Amino acid sequence: MRYAITYYKENIAGKNIADRFRELAFSPQIPIIELKKETLYSDLSVKKYPELINIDFLVFASTHRSEKGNPSLSIHTPGNWRSADLGGEPGKVCMTSAFVIKYLFQELEKNAKNNSDVYEKYEITMEATHHGPLTNIPCCFVELGSQEKDWRDEKSAMILAKTIFSLDGYKPNYDWIPVIGIGGPHYTPNFNPIQLNSRYAIGHIIPEYSLPLTESIIKEAETKTKEQIKLALIDWKGCGKSEQRQEALGLLTKLGLKYERTKLIKKEE
Repeated sequence: MRYAITYYKENIAGKNIADRFRELAFSPQIPIIELKKETLYSDLSVKKYPELINIDFLVFASTHRSEKGNPSLSIHTPGNWRSADLGGEPGKVCMTSAFVIKYLFQELEKNAKNNSDVYEKYEITMEATHHGPLTNIPCCFVELGSQEKDWRDEKSAMILAKTIFSLDGYKPNYDWIPVIGIGGPHYTPNFNPIQLNSRYAIGHIIPEYSLPLTESIIKEAETKTKEQIKLALIDWKGCGKSEQRQEALGLLTKLGLKYERTKLIKKEE
């Protein structure tokens, strides 16, 4: 699989991750694109960046910010389920691969565990789909957060760089079941263990704050996943009030999409 890395030149964590990646592998076969404009608002088209021709997957290396400022290593797909307050377009999400997202998250967990001090300090998590930019190339964000001292941490940046570099050995696992996630908070605590320890491969996640669910949101999640979505995973208590949850389930049924509750999914040891 051919992949590329992009980062904004003034983004501390993004540059840190890219620099660590260059220490691992500096190859013209892996484009590393330094953006002159903030990633969220950049045009990542092949027309603007010809080196993206025939790229199968694009990784955005970037900072993560949070109100609590907790150290974190995170992965998520970009896009906007509703408004476009931070780049992209309203109601449009990026293409992604549920298989690649699962693979990268499992690799991130493994790489972090191999560095106990980092694993103890940093939260390893996925995030719900959010913010720009908008591109048709399957992609995800790999982020280092959440304060400047974390953004400059070369050891944690190397863990993320190794995670990206693992794409050199990526092969799709067709035993995995591609799905979308619906409900729950931004940091997806009920989806993280499923991504790590089950056959389900989660690409896009529609959090509770983006509900109520609409037909266009479901179709956007389905059509912007490279693999054929098999079903939706529902964070039951994270879908708002009972009426809103039943409305969402009715909509899934109408569209012929089966669903399962996250808490009923058996995790592998």
